[in-house]
Amino acid sequence: MCSAARSPPATVSGASYAAAAVTMAHYKAADSKREQFRRYLEKSGVLDTLTKVLVALYEEPEKPNSALDFLKHHLGAATPENPEIELLRLELAEMKEKYEAIIEENKKLKAKLAQYEPPQEEKRAE
Repeated sequence: MCSAARSPPATVSGASYAAAAVTMAHYKAADSKREQFRRYLEKSGVLDTLTKVLVALYEEPEKPNSALDFLKHHLGAATPENPEIELLRLELAEMKEKYEAIIEENKKLKAKLAQYEPPQEEKRAE
């Protein structure tokens, strides 16, 4: 048996202990916030979606020049809208409404015309 002299354990002063306790509490609070945020991301499906997109990028045989563009495209991130595009969308909506109104008017006019014209079979008999 070897009886080596051991030094007594180092003691921590009161101020150092308090500082260490505050630091530990800070780390626990930060860990708690991180954990809450992680659970939030998991519940909302963000982690699953990001994982799927990253796996798709990993499995891509030819890696794209811009990984960020790949992620944006696969996440469906919209690029900032051009004001002209918005105007065209509004114009398209107006044109669709006008088209529907014209179709309806056409149906009414055909019905009215049918009242004044004999059916096609009677025309042929004449």
